[in-house]
Amino acid sequence: MGGKSGGHRVMLVGAGAREHALATAIAAGGHEVVVAPGNAGTEAVGRNVPVRADDVPGLVALASAERADLVVVGPEAPLVLGLVDALAERGIATFGPSKAAARLEGSKAFMKRFCERHGIPTAPFRVFDAADAAERFVREAARPLVVKADGLAAGKGVVVCDAAGDACAAIDRIMRKREFGDAGATVVIEERLGGEEASFHVVCDGTRAVALAPAQDHKRLGDGDAGPNTGGMGAYAPTPVVGPAVHDRVMREVVEPTLAGMADDGTPFRGVLFVGLMMHRGEPRVLEFNTRFGDPEATVLVPTYAGDWFDLLDGAARGRLPEGAAASNRHAIAALSVVMAAAGYPGKPRAGDRIEGLDAPLPPGAFVYHAGTERSADGAVRTCGGRVLAVGATAASLEEAARIAYRAVAGIRWDGEHHRGDIGHRALSGVSR
Repeated sequence: MGGKSGGHRVMLVGAGAREHALATAIAAGGHEVVVAPGNAGTEAVGRNVPVRADDVPGLVALASAERADLVVVGPEAPLVLGLVDALAERGIATFGPSKAAARLEGSKAFMKRFCERHGIPTAPFRVFDAADAAERFVREAARPLVVKADGLAAGKGVVVCDAAGDACAAIDRIMRKREFGDAGATVVIEERLGGEEASFHVVCDGTRAVALAPAQDHKRLGDGDAGPNTGGMGAYAPTPVVGPAVHDRVMREVVEPTLAGMADDGTPFRGVLFVGLMMHRGEPRVLEFNTRFGDPEATVLVPTYAGDWFDLLDGAARGRLPEGAAASNRHAIAALSVVMAAAGYPGKPRAGDRIEGLDAPLPPGAFVYHAGTERSADGAVRTCGGRVLAVGATAASLEEAARIAYRAVAGIRWDGEHHRGDIGHRALSGVSR
């Protein structure tokens, strides 16, 4: 059944800035949006329903009750749990891969073996199910390595190691102490690649793919890429790391064989494939596959795509990407997004701080997407997560987008708030903010 004004009813699953960005774009197309569970930002563009993103039966029941025309799954957990399969059994079109196809993200061992089998360029690796064997390997390797928990670990299961001692400590934490639970029963140990990273997203319908603007995330907490890894402190697009020649190579050497390989394996990939790239000595190498939009990358991908977001996602879900979708990218438009984080993030973020400045007018071109926010009984918007807001801007140049974004950031505040002041630094120099 159609939603308001002749549009469609779309249910989004998730509660981050990614979901707020997508909900905003879909609602702007005249569609009715329901978000489960949503946040204080999504309630302004749709209707929030308090069903957890990992509650597969609850989400299926909600989509059926709402008579959703399309379900868009934001985070990885419900994909790996099989939400798309469960919705398909009810005949509900869903944007996202099946449980089998989501293994590209849900199991790093599966992903690495898939790349090896299909000739997709990635770092040399070994897979271990026993901690003692893994430790013997890293001591004998005598070179910088990366230790990865095989399963989902909320973006925190990857340890970049400088020495064998670091790698052994990571193995102990992951495999023996089980800091990430069952996700650490198996580890992937791979050669540490140097270079610059990029986030390459393609929307897929099982056989074809449309590339979005290449983006770059900032994982480290502090300026100059200092401090611990986080879920992402900001992003920008497009990134000069992925020029036209690299773009074509990634499509030819990574995306096309991935789609062909998944189809040959009987698990065609529909949804968004997020290729985490490392430009290693000028050559693109796959660090990881994610099977959903990155967050915060989604906050800069949404405004740099000029086409209709409902048509794109619905077409992919139904196995027929809209004609002309590839021409709807407007990479000449730049977007930059700054994550404003809660006190204590990324360790133990504090919740309940009142956010000030959200009602003030934004500079032209600026946007605010909510993540860890909730509206309290007194009507105030308060923090309820580590990454609280993604505040950014679009402009004709990255320099201008950065200036506008940081002006918008300066107008929002809460106790203990912190953010990076150098988002986009690899592509920018001498920009006054």
